[in-house]
Amino acid sequence: MSPMREPTVVGVPNFNAAEDAAALRGAMKGLGTDEQTIIDILTSRSNEQRQAISKAFTHEYGRDIIEDLKSELGGHFEDVIIALMMPPAEYLCRELNNCMEGLGTDEDVLVEILCTRTKPEIAEIVDTYEKLYNRPLAEHMCSETTGDFRRLLTLIVTGARDEEAGVDPARAADAAQQLYDAGEAKWGTDEEIFNKILAHESFAQLRLIFEEYKNLSGRTIEQAIKAEVGGELKEALSAIVECVENSAAWFATRLRAAMQGLGADDRTLIRIIVSRSEIDLGAIKTEYERLYDKTLESEVRGETSGDYKRALVALLGPA
Repeated sequence: MSPMREPTVVGVPNFNAAEDAAALRGAMKGLGTDEQTIIDILTSRSNEQRQAISKAFTHEYGRDIIEDLKSELGGHFEDVIIALMMPPAEYLCRELNNCMEGLGTDEDVLVEILCTRTKPEIAEIVDTYEKLYNRPLAEHMCSETTGDFRRLLTLIVTGARDEEAGVDPARAADAAQQLYDAGEAKWGTDEEIFNKILAHESFAQLRLIFEEYKNLSGRTIEQAIKAEVGGELKEALSAIVECVENSAAWFATRLRAAMQGLGADDRTLIRIIVSRSEIDLGAIKTEYERLYDKTLESEVRGETSGDYKRALVALLGPA
């Protein structure tokens, strides 16, 4: 999958890590904290630039910038800033670990992170997870999930997706027929076939398979999955399908869900805005407005407040 690259954060030209480190030290030193300086610097630098600031900060002051930020900031504002300061794979690994630790597992987070990433992104997450937690991600995930949902996620994290094969119309037609035979054409559903095809084929090949499926069956693969599959597996397969077709729209619907109902799901709001800001957050903003007739910025402003709001709005970039 290659999402439409439309970042809202691209870093700054003429970047100087030592100068930024000095400005951040000044913002945190002494009485009170200059939150606006922290927002202005960290929301406009790329993650690579933030890592350079972190190194310069330690080199100049012998201090860990993340620890200093944690001691000066609080609440969801702190969560945004700390998320920005982590390398992307480490941040997502910490989110994965958090969703599996303790009582119950948040399957939505597993789906959001694992079903929407490219094979190289998954490989980096798997590698980072083992370094951070000294246990394989697949093993931890298998202990927290069950059935066909577990089998699908295991295929994804073990790197089953073939992104080198190129697209092949004949194979796409054959795969579409297999999906049809495994679902609509029979009594009961063979989830294993859905898992195998949706976890193995490249996103470009899946796009072709889904077109062939519609020609063959007269309805979309999403309609078939919603009718034939249940539970977490339905959510996971639907996420793959929707990200093949329009990943920005899928993330827009996740953001919308995070802001609906009583109180925002701040963790999801922060995770999507931070983790997509250097990838396709611009495209997500466009899709949000197309789908809901409201700007993402206006919705975020309505659901958040203070420095937390200012930090998220800054990451969203110009309206």
